[in-house]
Amino acid sequence: MRRFRRLRKTEQIRNLVRETYVTPKDLIYPIFVAEGENIKNPIDSMPGIYQYSIDNLDEILQQIAESKVSGLLIFGIPKHKDELATSAYDENGITQQAIRYIKSKFPKLIIVADVCLCEYTSHGHCGVVSGDKILNDETLPLLSKMSVSLAKAGADIIAPSDMMDGRVDAIRNALDENGFTDVPIMAYSAKFASGYYSPFRDAAESAPCFGDRKTYQMDPANGKEAIREIEDDILEGADMVMVKPALAYLDVIKEASRFDFPLVAYNVSGEYSMVKAAAQNGWIDEKRIVLENLIAIKRAGADIIITYHALDAVKWLEEI
Repeated sequence: MRRFRRLRKTEQIRNLVRETYVTPKDLIYPIFVAEGENIKNPIDSMPGIYQYSIDNLDEILQQIAESKVSGLLIFGIPKHKDELATSAYDENGITQQAIRYIKSKFPKLIIVADVCLCEYTSHGHCGVVSGDKILNDETLPLLSKMSVSLAKAGADIIAPSDMMDGRVDAIRNALDENGFTDVPIMAYSAKFASGYYSPFRDAAESAPCFGDRKTYQMDPANGKEAIREIEDDILEGADMVMVKPALAYLDVIKEASRFDFPLVAYNVSGEYSMVKAAAQNGWIDEKRIVLENLIAIKRAGADIIITYHALDAVKWLEEI
């Protein structure tokens, strides 16, 4: 009889044979930067997460730097929104200002800049709208302009999350033509039309004013299509690919790992908020659940995890 319990006898032996590890360098922490001054607005649906104005960023930036996570993912929240998302590619837009500020104070922090129009449009959709239709090809030049603008501001990685067809190719060409051949693209390749995003829309103030995003984000039922999306993004020039959300799509992460390409998983707002709510009610051990979830994502094949738990997780990982 094989006795598997021999290797579980003590903590030291369990550590010796452990197969999967999560380290601080595997993690990226998302932040929300709002236009204005003296802002630190709590997000009610995301306990522990805030909107910050640039003048209040130092507190959270210091925590990120000291945590030794690899970097941050930045979302900007402008005052001005219009149909063509002009604040998204304004050289003096809130996200561009924030990137320049972060680079001046913490130059070694990797800044991943989300590229999508939803926070900047008056209608809240991720592309140009005509009637009730979100236009694909007409959106690509705006995403390209936004990407170039963010690269000029100092973003280390450009991360298109809009799910328009062909946007990786358009953005790669625009970056190259403007001298940013060394700026990599982290593509939100398999981004599903998920119910797990609701708290994020509170944080980013990006809920659509009409309809939903099912015509451009993926059907949660389609795993094979997700692999085709990832394959196309790689062919178009993506340097890293992403599956979003993470926990309900571990099978997609596992399948995507076969590409042997840097693979990102986004442990999204709803996944975070459910854990937080249950922990606040005393129903679960938050530390154990968070670390178990992150291990599951890594075990499925993710190389990088974007998570709102990152700063807490780093502290807990030190205790293991």
